[in-house]
Parts: sequence; C-alpha cells; structure tokens
Amino acid sequence: MSQPERHLPGPGAAISTDLYLDRYAARTAGMTASEIRALFAVASRPEVVSLAGGSPFTAALPLDTIGDMIAQLVHDRGATALQYGIGQGEPLLREQICDVMALEGITASPEDVVVTVGSQQGLDLVSRVFLDPGDIVLAEGPSYVGALGTFAAAQAEVVHVAMDDAGLQPEALRQALADLASRGRTAKLLYLIPNHQNPAGVTLAEERRDVVLDIARSAGVIVLEDNPYGLLGFDGEPLRALRARTDDGVLYLGSFSKTFSPGLRVGWVLAPHGVREKLVLATEAQILCPPVFSQQIVSTYLATQPWQEQIKVFQEIYHERRDATLSALEQLMPPGLSWTHPTGGFYVWVTLPDGLDSKLMQPRAVHERVAYVPGTGFYADGAGRSQLRLSYCFPPPERIREGVRRLAGVVEAELELVGVFGAESGRQPRSVPRPGAEDRGEPPTRPRLVVPL
Repeated sequence: MSQPERHLPGPGAAISTDLYLDRYAARTAGMTASEIRALFAVASRPEVVSLAGGSPFTAALPLDTIGDMIAQLVHDRGATALQYGIGQGEPLLREQICDVMALEGITASPEDVVVTVGSQQGLDLVSRVFLDPGDIVLAEGPSYVGALGTFAAAQAEVVHVAMDDAGLQPEALRQALADLASRGRTAKLLYLIPNHQNPAGVTLAEERRDVVLDIARSAGVIVLEDNPYGLLGFDGEPLRALRARTDDGVLYLGSFSKTFSPGLRVGWVLAPHGVREKLVLATEAQILCPPVFSQQIVSTYLATQPWQEQIKVFQEIYHERRDATLSALEQLMPPGLSWTHPTGGFYVWVTLPDGLDSKLMQPRAVHERVAYVPGTGFYADGAGRSQLRLSYCFPPPERIREGVRRLAGVVEAELELVGVFGAESGRQPRSVPRPGAEDRGEPPTRPRLVVPL
C-alpha cells in the first residue's frame, strides 16, 4: 500500500516531528497542557515547597481502617465490585449522593444523578451534550483551569465575568450578556464555582445568589454549578447551593475528591430527567460505565465510616493552614501586594504590585525552591499576569511559612529589578548559586541584577 504524500514545510515554517500533525481533528487545537500539570515535575521535588497543586491532605484519613474496609469489600463482594456496571452509576451510591447534597439544601432523586469519573468527566459530558463549536460559555474571571481546558476542547468561546471579594458580580454578568446581545450573540452556559472558588478562594455572597440565578434565567442561560468545596467551609453551616434554590436551568457537579479521595475519581452530575438521559448515553459512548470498584469503595465508606466527622477533621486542618498562609503573607510580603481571605476551600489568590509578572517571575521562584501557579492559567484570554494562586491544603503550616518566605524574597528581588530597569526590561536574570551550594543542599543566593543585552 502506498504511503500518503508528505509535504515539506515552506521557508520559515515551524518544523514538527509529529507525523500526524496534518491528520488531527480541528478541536485538538484547543488542547494545551495546564499550568498546574506543567509544574508537577518541579513541585514534587522534596526540596521545593509546593504552594501550587490543590492536592487534599489524604494522610488525615484513617488509612488503616479504610484498608481493612476495602479488604472486606473485596472478600465479601469482590465478584461484583470488580465487574462492569451500569452507565448511570451504582443505585445505592446515587441514593447516598442525594444524602450528601441534602447537607447543602438540595432535594433530589437518585434517578437524576449520573455518577462520573470525577467531576472533571462531568464537565466533559455537559460540554459534549450542550456545546457546539463557537458556542459561548460565561465563566468567572479567573476560573478553574480544568473547566477552561474542557471548554476549549469543545471549541467553545469563554467570556469571563468579573468577580470581587463577594464572588461573581451581578452587574458584570448583566453587562456581559448585553455586550453579547449587541453583537447578535447569546451565551449557552454560565459556569461558576460559588463556594470557596478555585482559584480565587472567594464565595458568592448570599444576597447575590438569587440575583445571579434570575439574570441567567431571564437570558435563557443554563447555570453549571461546580461545587467540590461546598462542605469545606470554616465558618458555620454550608451555604445553600444554587441548585437548592431552583431546579430550573441549573446543573450541579459534585465530587468526593476533596472530601474523601481524589484517587478514586468519583463525582457526579445532578441534572433534569431529559438531560440525564443524554449524559448517560454520552458516558456509555465514552467509558461504558464508571468504575464499579471505586464506586463501591465510596459507597461502603459512606455507609460504614463517620464521614461527616472526617469532613470536620479536614475543615480544621485546612482552617489552620489557611490561617498560616494569611499570617505569613501579612508578616513577610513587601508592601504593594493584596490577596483574598478565603472562608473555606484550598486557595488564596494574590495580586502582585504593578510591573510584576507572575509568569516571568516563575523561573526565579522555582530556583528559590518554591512553586505557585501563575494567574494566566486561569483565564482563557491571556489575562492574569499580575496574579498567582497559592494552595495551602497540602503543606503543614511550618512549610507554608517557609514557602511564603521564599516567595517574598522572589517578589522583593523582582521589585528591585523593576525599580532599576523598569517593568518592560527583560526580567529573567540568572540566579547565581554559591559554589558547591547544590551539593550541600543550601539555597542559592539572591539573584544578581543582570543588565539585559
């Protein structure tokens, strides 16, 4: 069989070693590595204080008990736990999911729950069912990087809506819809994380929740509520979910990744009956069924373990680490920065002084052995260069303080550099280690100011 003809690139064209470059579907153009995944190789080094990834502190789980629980599950029900299941998910788990959602005021039927491989698959399923190429999704600015990647893969256009310390701004939402209407366009979805948002850490204020729902309903926009952090607040009872206020035009995404185990990859979508049917068809075409073993582990955990008490343990741990982060920022950072004050969840959103760029600053930070996520990863339009996300969920308080100390030194060096050369000078000078410092495990000296050539 003859091979397809290959055309050499013209003068000045980029050369790729990928022989399939001209065969990919158009939608692959929206597939790019996330800012967070690109940091994993560096952030996982033991000498680096990682304030980057949002990994829950699973070491706080009763691991011996859970190990025994899983062994008993395999002993008693291994033949079914290791078998295929149904596309919608295990019936008992769907009933238990309804009990979990009831803690946030949601009344739901197990028939309207679709179990997914983490809520990330839920995002993908909703995108497959609702989004055509060129459709518009409204999303908070900044927004969850995994959602932005999913919408890009669906060839949708993301339009960001401004937030403040009280979450999504209703007037900004009205303005975004009006701007679209002036161009003859409409939005299909409004994606938001109302509780302890990723990455900003802010929570949509109670007085704004019904207003946002009314605006979306009037515009015919479906609300996609993503709520992995709703039970991880630090102050009192959880806020009532948006889906608890109405089942008209609201789809709900939930997950056990933050309250139990991200490694099991168990999430869900709560959707009206007709939407549910299409989600099940989409998941069957995609993966046949969510893993039965993972589902039965979660179901057994919910049935046999004091899981609500375990959530309280997580709340206390993350509360202490949030406090350590805010205290270190207040005490160690130079003037000119600002940051959010989360009431739950995993993240603090930091805004740098004028002239500093979190993306360009990152190599210096890595050299100083501290990792964060630049703000650009949380915008679809290239914004966020003056911002960054810090995650406090995984490191203990003393490591958090050390990480903030290192980051403060990086910021001070950047400010000094900008003060000498201005914001537009090449601001990635080489850091200069002391002779033999790497061998001794010592931190490098403060980078020298290097005149750009």
